[in-house]
Amino acid sequence: MRRSLTAVCASALLLAALSAIPDRHAAASDDVLKVCLDEDLPPASLHRRGKPDSGFDVLLAQAVAKQLQRPLSIHWFETKLDEDSSPALEANALLSDGRCALLGGYPLTKDSLVVPGVKTAKLPDFDGATRDDRRRRVTLGVLAPSRPYIYSALTVVLGSKARDRHIKDLGDLANLRIGIESGTLADAILMNFDKGRLIDQITHLVPGRSDLLGALEHGELDAALVDLRRLDAYRAAHPDSNLAASGYYYPIGANRAYVGLASDPTLIAAVDRALSDLEANGTIEQFARTSGLTYLKPREPIVLGDVMQQILQK
Repeated sequence: MRRSLTAVCASALLLAALSAIPDRHAAASDDVLKVCLDEDLPPASLHRRGKPDSGFDVLLAQAVAKQLQRPLSIHWFETKLDEDSSPALEANALLSDGRCALLGGYPLTKDSLVVPGVKTAKLPDFDGATRDDRRRRVTLGVLAPSRPYIYSALTVVLGSKARDRHIKDLGDLANLRIGIESGTLADAILMNFDKGRLIDQITHLVPGRSDLLGALEHGELDAALVDLRRLDAYRAAHPDSNLAASGYYYPIGANRAYVGLASDPTLIAAVDRALSDLEANGTIEQFARTSGLTYLKPREPIVLGDVMQQILQK
């Protein structure tokens, strides 16, 4: 009896001691760096069921997590072309809901970083979202950006009939058939250029329904003003394309960075250090080349101001 009692006490002491030892796997799970990325922005980020995740922002997130010595978990969300949607509010909702601590590829503009004018917002559709997730509203925080890691520019793309046209500014698009997507930044730029000088040459297409670069490829249009990333993606999908990059970049563009919540300045500071090291040793530029993304170094102003005012002044 005494021996049995001793064994029971020993077992109890052992269990107590084991329960006091920190669970390393649980600790690692709590320390996971959660990064939200858009699931359909090749070659920056691409998530397809049954295929490996790919893109520049995937490689960069992996490198940042390694610099921070934290395991990485990428959480994918979907951006919809909807007049009622707000990318800034949706990003804030993802971060404020704890879906991720960082959101990659975020444009640094004055409008995208202002304190929200509303207290709550809906989440965008994300991988694993439930019906309740799609209905509920999230109390918003305040966004805080990291240092920028790439510059996003609009460029003129030329079709085969105009591929030899030298473009040094938008005025060189005179007498060309120009295609733009309605309601986009490129639409505002071209419609307002030089008091509407190009209006009669412009054909409007519906975003998400029409294939702007495809129409350019097939000779239905001569020129288009698009995000440089889209040209990279089109070329990757159509290696035999005859579209020509003009080499002209519209002078108003946005730096892209990570964005987190202002309530976690320690994380943003750590990410800044990691990005600084990765930029200094050429890793970020190499990731862009590996992914087929044209790399443009971040530039001043770090945060783009009133875009429409600048466009109207051009």
